[in-house]
Amino acid sequence: MTTCPITGAVSAAAADFDPFGDGYQQDPPAYVAWSREEEPVFWSPQLGYWVVTRYDDIKAIFRDNLTFSPAVALEKITPTSDEADAVLASYGYGMARTLVNEDEPAHMERRRALMAPFAPEHLSHHEPAVRRLVREHVDAFVDTGRADLVDEMFWEVPLTVALEFLGVPDDDKPKLREYSVAHTVNTWGRPEPEEQVAVAHAVGNFWQYAGGVLERMRQRPDDEGWMQYGIRAQREQPEVVTDSYLHSMMMAGIVAAHETTANGIANAVKLLLEHRVIWDQICADPSLIPNAVEECLRHNGSQAAWRRITTRATEVGGVAIPEGARILMVSSSGNHDARRFEDPELVDVHRDDAADHLTFGYGAHQCLGKNLARMEMQIFLEELTSRLPHMRLAEQDFTYVPNTSFRGPEHLWVEWDPAANPERTDPAVLQPRLQVNIGEPTAAHHSRPLRVERVVDAADGVRHITLVSADGTALPAFTPGAHIDIECGDTGIVRQYSLCGAPPAPVQPEGCPVPHAPRPERYEIAVLREEESRGGSTWVHDHVREGEVLTVRGPRNHFRLPDQAHRLVFVAGGIGITPIRSMAARARRDGVPYEIHYLGRERSRMAFLDELADEHGEHLLVHCSGEGGRADLRRLMGDLAEEGRAGRVHVYACGPQRMIDDLTARSDDWPEDTVVFEHFSSTLGALDPEQEHEFTVHLEDADVDLVVANDRTLLQTLRDAGREIPSNCEEGLCGTCEVPVLDGAVDHRDVVLSTAERRAGDRMMSCCSRAVGDRLVLGL
Repeated sequence: MTTCPITGAVSAAAADFDPFGDGYQQDPPAYVAWSREEEPVFWSPQLGYWVVTRYDDIKAIFRDNLTFSPAVALEKITPTSDEADAVLASYGYGMARTLVNEDEPAHMERRRALMAPFAPEHLSHHEPAVRRLVREHVDAFVDTGRADLVDEMFWEVPLTVALEFLGVPDDDKPKLREYSVAHTVNTWGRPEPEEQVAVAHAVGNFWQYAGGVLERMRQRPDDEGWMQYGIRAQREQPEVVTDSYLHSMMMAGIVAAHETTANGIANAVKLLLEHRVIWDQICADPSLIPNAVEECLRHNGSQAAWRRITTRATEVGGVAIPEGARILMVSSSGNHDARRFEDPELVDVHRDDAADHLTFGYGAHQCLGKNLARMEMQIFLEELTSRLPHMRLAEQDFTYVPNTSFRGPEHLWVEWDPAANPERTDPAVLQPRLQVNIGEPTAAHHSRPLRVERVVDAADGVRHITLVSADGTALPAFTPGAHIDIECGDTGIVRQYSLCGAPPAPVQPEGCPVPHAPRPERYEIAVLREEESRGGSTWVHDHVREGEVLTVRGPRNHFRLPDQAHRLVFVAGGIGITPIRSMAARARRDGVPYEIHYLGRERSRMAFLDELADEHGEHLLVHCSGEGGRADLRRLMGDLAEEGRAGRVHVYACGPQRMIDDLTARSDDWPEDTVVFEHFSSTLGALDPEQEHEFTVHLEDADVDLVVANDRTLLQTLRDAGREIPSNCEEGLCGTCEVPVLDGAVDHRDVVLSTAERRAGDRMMSCCSRAVGDRLVLGL
């Protein structure tokens, strides 16, 4: 179909979209950057698919696996010829349902029956074998000075680990690599007609090989291995774990358990060597490796896209999608969405939300083997950064197997001077330096050191602090409204402070499809000494001095300006001017009509007042109650009511609760998220067991049920069960303790999530929010 099945029209860029071309293969996120900004959901006539490129839209599709069925995830994206189909039939090829492409409820029954070997306590037993394999393979080439890492180790080690995990003999590795490539091309590629028959023979042989191995396993069902575990599970649940299912899983498992890891580590090493400063930092500090793995998976992951088919007419990102429509979710593009990740093009191994990437999928179909892949990638990076820190990329052209979904260089040539190998003079290099993290990185893995460059008083009781990078790492660009977390020494206190400097104006170099913001040289925050401080502001005022190095996380943004606005009205109460300062600078720069209402008791305590007057002139309205200028915010909202109800004005406010209450009182009938707040404090009181009910949370990845008692928070319950959930304020203010929700209605009690985010129901703040009913399913 050459025209859109809904509108009949196709944009020129959508018509040109070719996921098999070199542009997509070399850099999928850059190839569809135009789409993220201009047409995030479009019909591709070349592919016959709807293409989705923004993070929130992709995540919403993942979450709703009833409307968006995974049934086509393993469907041949390029129809095969009759001759190729006949070849497959001659081998009895019958690839059917697997964990990747099965609908509910069968999918979840089978997932639960087979997921126990993926638990962290079981995966940890594989670490010594992975370390031994990686060490042996590096030993083989460490003194040669040149190697193709893909051929020398990145394919063979993950394949060997995969076979050991599955319980499959490893004496056919070269043949299995050939079969895996053929399976990828057969399913996600576009082989030429003359190639299809050869591919079909390889896939058919793969199918028969998998069946033969499975039959031999049935003779020894008590041996170690995931497939043997499945055979034993079949005894107990034969209607769930069927013969055809085990055969399909054997074949799919061999591919999934090694190809994504092989591609992932090749992509990661390529990316890090292209960013030498980052590589050198990891060489010097292996504690950065767990989060570096996560950032590489986000920035340059091995899974470029996923597929779904609609079971009913629906909408994605406001675009009507018919029933039976095939969808290509370019998850690698979602991982570069500036609406979700601050400065997404930056390779930032300190990024504190890197693990929110979509490379492993999301929700009920998230990759079961993700933590095994993480373990392998960490060990690869530890070995290479310890033994070959001087390694560099050789001159080469990178090629990829043309397909929509799996992505990694076919070869990765590196060079080094063997005489400079550190182990020749320091045998300690060969000792493990990394404690492997099985799971997502913790807060300790993604903090960044910032040096205090300048401390001045911005007003009475307000410290204006300028921070610069302490380790040479570029500071991520940030969007107005973003904040950073600062660890207050060894007190255990972590506090959030808005970035109040003006972000640099975007630039668009020649040939770049979209503008991007230059990275700042410094961050600015302003901290008011609170009379009733919980410890954070007092510590900052008493301890932060020029030259000191602070431990910082972020930036993150829960207070984001809209993509488009007719008019902006900013309301700041006291120190609430900090996020508003950068927001107003953005509005002024972009030419959006705006005004600032700045409320305070005394001018001497109102930070940046003179500067704001110089910059914004008549756009700044100062309401100083000590001078009789108290703001009538209810009247202000009344004056804005007609424009507000029509969606022609957005109000952004940061300040005390009384100010926010006055603004809220007159905006109930405004469109969703046209009045947006950032709070100073929470209105939550202590948990009252008499007013709460007990509920159950099911942890999907761990297949564990936990009971949240009426006198315990979800955060406390998760921690009691050994889950390391980060948190700071524990009052629903900061957003640090967010956990993914896969099913169930949430009683949201935080002041972080927007109305739209609450309605989506795919996340919650575990420190305060609870279940509406008796059960929630979490993506943990």
